[in-house]
Amino acid sequence: MAAGLLVCSVVIVLCILTNRFLKRFGIPAVLIFIVLGMLFGSEGIVRIPFDNFKMAETICCTALIFIMFYGGFGTSFREARPVLPQSILLATAGVIITAGLTGVFCYFIVGMSLQESLLIGAVLSSTDAASVFSILRSQKLNLKDRTASLLEVESGSNDPFAYMLTIIILNWMAGEGENILLLAVEEIGFGIVFGAGLGWLALKILKNTELEAGGIDAILMIAFVLCAYAGPVLIGGNGYLSVYLFGFIVGNAKFKAKVSLVHFFESIDRLAQMLIFFLLGLLVFPSMLLPILGTALLVFLGLTFIARPAAVALVMTPFSCSWRQQALVAFSGLRGAASAVFAIIAVQ
Repeated sequence: MAAGLLVCSVVIVLCILTNRFLKRFGIPAVLIFIVLGMLFGSEGIVRIPFDNFKMAETICCTALIFIMFYGGFGTSFREARPVLPQSILLATAGVIITAGLTGVFCYFIVGMSLQESLLIGAVLSSTDAASVFSILRSQKLNLKDRTASLLEVESGSNDPFAYMLTIIILNWMAGEGENILLLAVEEIGFGIVFGAGLGWLALKILKNTELEAGGIDAILMIAFVLCAYAGPVLIGGNGYLSVYLFGFIVGNAKFKAKVSLVHFFESIDRLAQMLIFFLLGLLVFPSMLLPILGTALLVFLGLTFIARPAAVALVMTPFSCSWRQQALVAFSGLRGAASAVFAIIAVQ
């Protein structure tokens, strides 16, 4: 146990120090965490034997709950309102189009089976603009036409829909004869109702209850976040959609403990991202990368230069968005923590 705790502490310190050093060069933090995981992994320098996908799935899915919550909690409705229609369409129709075109590319160009192609498309269909923001902010760049708000809302809200697509395709591959339309309606409907209802209840409690000092408010919010995810999942709903909506509702309200909760969950969000990508690195066996490098690169090219730009163009052109804004949004589609977790779920 002591050895495990020592490794955890060393990893966190290295992640923070290397991130601060490499941030000035615009290198995304997630790459640092993955590389550190590979260095500590079975074929790295430290050689920690780890290939337990079930454990990794449990840990990463729990971490992703808090990332989703903070994505909603940190989104300002006032700033996002002018670009809300574009953002929502990108997070829904954009995800479906990206997944579909990526699947078509993998099927006809890469030569994968239809089910495998669609699964890869679903896993890679969501974006993580947080990595892009870290680069833009480090370079002190300002985005016009409320592009920052558009990316913020899209990146925070598109993960639940990518998760839904991934689960639907996995059920299809497993031969489960569920009605896909009914499954989608249940996922979205239960997720929205539960997240909105719990958000309303949480605000009533936070505004009308005097909580003890010493972090009780943070403990209470953790309980609400876990409930926002677990509740709809138990009845067939989308827990990630619920927890994002819950965070969005609570984050856009005013209550006494809000400032302290913002700082607390910002730290939790960063720790969760470190954990997910470090575990992803641990699961990587470098000796197995070379045989699949060509295929992976081909999928990357199809996703980055065909599927994502086409999805952005189809969604944003009716809103008379400039081609410059469309290009920036299209190439700000870095894959993030959600895609990593969905990939682990698919392997498991």
